[in-house]
Amino acid sequence: MKKYSIWLLAIGILLLTACSDYNETVDTNTLTIALDFPDEVEGTMEGIRVELKSIGHEAIFVDTTNAQGIAIFQVTPGIYEASSSTTRMQGTNSILILNGNSGQIIVKGDEPQVSASFSLKSSKISQLVIKELYNGGVMKDDGKNFANDKSFILYNNSSTTASLTDLCIGITAPYNSQGNNYWYDANGRLIYENDGYIPALDGIWFFPNTLAIEPYSQVVVNVHGAIDNTLTYPQSVNYANADYYCMYDPEAGYTNTSYYPTPSEVIPTTHYLKAVKIGIANAWALSVTSPAMFLFQTHDTTPREFATNINNMAYTPGAAQTDINKIVKVPVDWILDGIEVFSAAHVSSNQKRLTSTIDAGYINLTNQHGHSLYRNVDREATEALPENEGLLVYGYTSDPCGIDAEASLRNGAHIVYQDTNNSSNDFHERETCSLRNDK
Repeated sequence: MKKYSIWLLAIGILLLTACSDYNETVDTNTLTIALDFPDEVEGTMEGIRVELKSIGHEAIFVDTTNAQGIAIFQVTPGIYEASSSTTRMQGTNSILILNGNSGQIIVKGDEPQVSASFSLKSSKISQLVIKELYNGGVMKDDGKNFANDKSFILYNNSSTTASLTDLCIGITAPYNSQGNNYWYDANGRLIYENDGYIPALDGIWFFPNTLAIEPYSQVVVNVHGAIDNTLTYPQSVNYANADYYCMYDPEAGYTNTSYYPTPSEVIPTTHYLKAVKIGIANAWALSVTSPAMFLFQTHDTTPREFATNINNMAYTPGAAQTDINKIVKVPVDWILDGIEVFSAAHVSSNQKRLTSTIDAGYINLTNQHGHSLYRNVDREATEALPENEGLLVYGYTSDPCGIDAEASLRNGAHIVYQDTNNSSNDFHERETCSLRNDK
């Protein structure tokens, strides 16, 4: 009886302690986020979704703005980042995407009220989008990573033929999202955001001829290893396809044969992209963990003239003005699409590189496992196409809309992909690169 009474007493004390801990209130700070709308945008500022992310903890808080365009959060001390995306009709036919990002907001314990604000930048939807990016590689039998088989897929997300001249591809600094980023000012803002450019790192690639893409059709571009990689690494990708394009230009200085073996003989030499090397590397260093890649077209100049014009050059802030630190300034107005990738293995140290007009969010990648980053389907727009009746395949759980895009495409359906200029909304991590399903 004594033992029994003692155990009951101990259990009672534990329960009281647990209840006391559970009911204990945690001091929070009030964080107000004010959105600044472009002058040309009409309509109410109320009801705009604002996401607040806790840096290093992946906690996400959501609120909507009041009539003054302000969202209010109750948070504990820490480092946060706010973002917002919405659309607005401009006139009768034009749709504007509005995106914004606050940069880092520091909430200190001795500041019960903290205020922050950021501007929503307007941009239009592009006909050409990045449908898929495969860059993380696969695991070899010896447990090491093979990542010299990168690629991306461009897609005409419209019902009219896309005809693109002087189409270029760039990556921005730093190579990895978790790397030291010297492009932030003292206020935690990217220094080029208000200067209207994105720094292109290492070099740019471009299509030497006009690229025509039929409606709801795609073009595959190999970055490294334009061969049948599955002969050596069965989980990799076979790029021996006459329809594919590849980045291959040893004359530009990209001569590392580990990255650039001679392309498969079935790929026409007219499908070889050209390059202008800006830095000192012998291979274009598309990150295996977390690149920030973008598409652009030069205006009133050729890609080669643009990338070799000294007036377009700059250097990493605070670094020596040498080739290793050189970048070329790509005007934001030239950029068609972009994707910001964060490393899933470096949650607390990832930082944005693309500005909010290009990509207001990011998509996480777990590399080394053959995963790719795949654009979500715009379900409403896709189902609205009358030619898709009976052709769409459902049940794909990785895409929030549930449509299996690849299976539907094989059925002959036309897919409209989501494009809000925000990778957090527009992409998901796919278990395998879609090209592995090609027969």
